[in-house]
Amino acid sequence: MNSSPYPDFSDTEITPQMQQAAKRSTWVSVVVNTILSALQIAVGFFAQSQALIADGIHSLSDLLSDFVVLIAGRYSVKEADEGHPYGHRRYENAASLVLGVLLLSVAVGMIFRAVEKFAEPNAIAQVHSIALWVALLTLLMKEALFRYMLAAAKRVRSGMLAANAWHARSDAASSLVVAIGIVGNLMGYPLLDPLAALVVGMMVGRMGIRFGWLAFQDLMDASADEETLARIRSVIERQQGVLGYHDLRTRKLGDMVNVDVHIEVDSMLSVVEGHEIAMRVAEQLKKLNEVIGMMVHIDPRARD
Repeated sequence: MNSSPYPDFSDTEITPQMQQAAKRSTWVSVVVNTILSALQIAVGFFAQSQALIADGIHSLSDLLSDFVVLIAGRYSVKEADEGHPYGHRRYENAASLVLGVLLLSVAVGMIFRAVEKFAEPNAIAQVHSIALWVALLTLLMKEALFRYMLAAAKRVRSGMLAANAWHARSDAASSLVVAIGIVGNLMGYPLLDPLAALVVGMMVGRMGIRFGWLAFQDLMDASADEETLARIRSVIERQQGVLGYHDLRTRKLGDMVNVDVHIEVDSMLSVVEGHEIAMRVAEQLKKLNEVIGMMVHIDPRARD
């Protein structure tokens, strides 16, 4: 049973319809985050709310993330060429690493600014009430974006879209923190506004560290996760004529996986028969959405 909040669509074939839905939902996210970031930052300066400015920067980071997805998606699908025999999938990893460093830098600035406010609590301004209305509007729009993207994910059975939808839901949590901080400031507790900004800064920093670390691991030829490895092992073990296997190795290429494996076949089989078994293994591995390439080596094995 799947305990994750993300629907399990791992056995679903990626279709042009899914790709179009992913692109459309990403552009919807671009429009929403553009409006929100501009509104939050502008009103944040006017209302003297550091928390709202921080959340606006958070929305701006989401906008940058959306563009990274669009740009990397465009170039990472280019066919392999002489200079890049394994394709261009690592555009995604490189873009994610750059984004992670950028988010971490922004987060450090946000946290530093919030800590400065704690050092001078008497200098914290009274927040204008319009900041609360903008924070609540942001919360509603991000929740609506979550529901839209999740509905699209379920309609086309896309796990990638489902993950993006839950990312939007996590962004709504930061807007809720900001709203609470602004309410506290309006009620006479001025420190709650920079405290909310500090929390948002830490959330952005956590996102930057996660993006950067995962991208770094993938660029260092990190192996596929255990769930993906289990599916690969299951495919190999199910194939008729495979007596065993060893030296199973995987490495990430963007969101995809390259597989190398040695399969053991009856030593009395002809070369053609052994090759047919290897081709059957390769064809079944190709049906896994995560697998983009594989090398299946044949080793003879004497029957007991």
